[in-house]
Amino acid sequence: MNTYVLTLSCQDKPGIVHAVSGFLLEHGGNIEEAAQYNDHDTGLFFMRVQFVCLSLGQQELRQAVGQFVQAHAMDWSLHALDARLPTVIMVSQQGHCLNDLLFRWKSGLLPIDIRAIISNHRDFYQLAASYNIPFHHLPVTAATKAQVEARQLEIIEQERADLVVLARYMQVLSNEMCAKLAGKAINIHHSFLPSFKGAKPYYQAHQRGVKLIGATAHYVTADLDEGPIIEQDVARVDHSMTVDDLTGIGRDTESQVLARAVKWHSEHRVLLNGHRTVVFR
Repeated sequence: MNTYVLTLSCQDKPGIVHAVSGFLLEHGGNIEEAAQYNDHDTGLFFMRVQFVCLSLGQQELRQAVGQFVQAHAMDWSLHALDARLPTVIMVSQQGHCLNDLLFRWKSGLLPIDIRAIISNHRDFYQLAASYNIPFHHLPVTAATKAQVEARQLEIIEQERADLVVLARYMQVLSNEMCAKLAGKAINIHHSFLPSFKGAKPYYQAHQRGVKLIGATAHYVTADLDEGPIIEQDVARVDHSMTVDDLTGIGRDTESQVLARAVKWHSEHRVLLNGHRTVVFR
């Protein structure tokens, strides 16, 4: 089946849904799933449509959509539903999120194509080999950071990756790299942002005696741990738990939150809305 996902955003005005559905009908499209959101604060309209089109090939359809959205001043993207998103994963020494993503990918639960793993440590080269995925060990120091990031971008470009997942990659990316990966790099932060930013949120949470800990998946920006949030979740804890207890519980939450964010992004369910996101689940 020639099934596609069309996402779009524009200034809100009457008749947009009618125009989109009419365009698809005119070009032999049959809508299978549709969702929309009107942001009254910004006056923007967002829409995701999944449809089957048998009358046009993908290139012809793309040209037709391009002409349609130009007339309506829309930002848009069109993807074949069965196209798996080329992905590169970056990781340091905490492997729970990496292991979870690899298992879900191998099980067919994530519509991604993992093409490489990049790490500043060698801990997971055997795990990568067990999945037959190229592993790139690129140690980072303050003196080599620029050269390493250049090599990382080279790998990402060589693999034609449309998604970069920071699965507990414990290095702060430069402003330049954040700009080049804008909108296609997802980070998992082991805290319920905006609380407890930085490198040791579980220690901060333990010191404050919190009763809930959480995890946040967000797009990477130059502002540390402040990118648009895609997904969050929490787990209940109590005063009797140690930092190690919080860390163990938190790892499960991190893995689940990151997997959901990767899934929704790769299914083109996440649209950027300034510093926020619209997520059509």
